[in-house]
Amino acid sequence: MGSVSESTRPRRPRRPRRLRIAVALAVLLAVIAYVVVQYVTGGKGAPRCVVGSGNNTYWFTPEQASNAATISAVGTSRGMPERAVTIALATALQESALRNIRYGDRDSLGLFQQRPSQGWGTEAQILDPVFSSGKFYDHLAKVPGYSRLPLTVAAQRVQRSGFPQAYAKHEPDAALLAAALTGRSPASLTCTPGSGQVKAGDPAKVRAELKRAFGELPRGGAAPEISVPVRATAAGSAGSAGPEGATPGGGSRRGWELAQWAVAQADALGLAEVSYAGRVWSVAEAEDGWRSAPAGTSRPDEVRIRVTR
Repeated sequence: MGSVSESTRPRRPRRPRRLRIAVALAVLLAVIAYVVVQYVTGGKGAPRCVVGSGNNTYWFTPEQASNAATISAVGTSRGMPERAVTIALATALQESALRNIRYGDRDSLGLFQQRPSQGWGTEAQILDPVFSSGKFYDHLAKVPGYSRLPLTVAAQRVQRSGFPQAYAKHEPDAALLAAALTGRSPASLTCTPGSGQVKAGDPAKVRAELKRAFGELPRGGAAPEISVPVRATAAGSAGSAGPEGATPGGGSRRGWELAQWAVAQADALGLAEVSYAGRVWSVAEAEDGWRSAPAGTSRPDEVRIRVTR
């Protein structure tokens, strides 16, 4: 029997090259999406934080929460309005994803990718979230009418970025964060410690960080429970205890600002419990978020913070 020539042998149909490329690209995008989700949420069993409720939520890591809380606290302690905090948070979301990174374009560093060579400070200063946040607000305050400008315009006047429109996509998440961290949206930020061991905290360090971020000097010495007085401020400011500073369900914006700052810092500072205005958040029951506090254990004139021992 004669052999079948190579030219007449039936061949498998080959996929078009474009289809193969499309399939490979789809797989690559799926992998990237999975990695991003795992990074942002920390993966199953990892510590995580969330702000907002329902479909209007933003999930982020404790590291991001800590940095966001610092950015907000520095702004309000300078008397900056919530809009300024939103602009700062959106800028940091774009520049560093709210991470205090030690690298960037040329000599850019930190939360806002500020450059030592451009007069933003030394490397060590820029890598201090309190310092870098303060420098951002210093420059923002010099922008005429910044609170009435589109967020991208206000941020660009400070940053001089090569991609000025990139800030716009972060405005919804930044607004959610600002509403919680300035106290306007009470009991809206919560964190869970994950399945790992919760580290012990240092009461002295917690007091020092409160002082650095807010200028607040908590009562008490080395005791594990810290009491932060909720002082009255000028009506209409972010920390107002007057009619404009009252929040639904009790308490003031200033009180909720301090309380939610503490929850955002719980992982970094080793905090076990935060209570204010009849509500309590604790590591032990973190999945339940802010719960009703037992009668007599939480007051509207002070935020109580208990450190993990």
